[in-house]
Amino acid sequence: MSIPGDDERDLLRDLLEDVVEALDLDAEIEITVDEDGETLVATLQGEDLGLFIGRHGQTIDAVQHLAVRALAALKDRPRRVVVDAEGYRARRREALERQADEALAEVLETGREVALDAMTASERKLVHTYLAERGDVETHSEGKEPERHLVISPRTAAE
Repeated sequence: MSIPGDDERDLLRDLLEDVVEALDLDAEIEITVDEDGETLVATLQGEDLGLFIGRHGQTIDAVQHLAVRALAALKDRPRRVVVDAEGYRARRREALERQADEALAEVLETGREVALDAMTASERKLVHTYLAERGDVETHSEGKEPERHLVISPRTAAE
């Protein structure tokens, strides 16, 4: 395990400060390292960061992708980076889990598969992981980006 160095934190902070400034926002940026010592977590707090988050999280996801790419150029082994603003990631996780629970109930009640709305790869992964331990349903993704979506199906008795 190697702890992210100051150069990585500085690069991430500089990138986020540039984005915040370009969007004419006022935000405090905190950079921490998670328990595994491998993930940099950047948290923004401030007034009305909706523009930073973007519609359906598109802007915050793009900024996070840029941060990963910037850190990959700095080091041979890319770090995992999570960029969050005003608790958006936790709220989105809860919303996706609620959506999965509602679809799950429908699948179990009707015995038919249910397709969720289109979502990003990371959101689909979150739902796949959320439902992975269940023995009564399975999940898979269908479609092409940006309309790729997750499908929840009842698990057949033969499996």
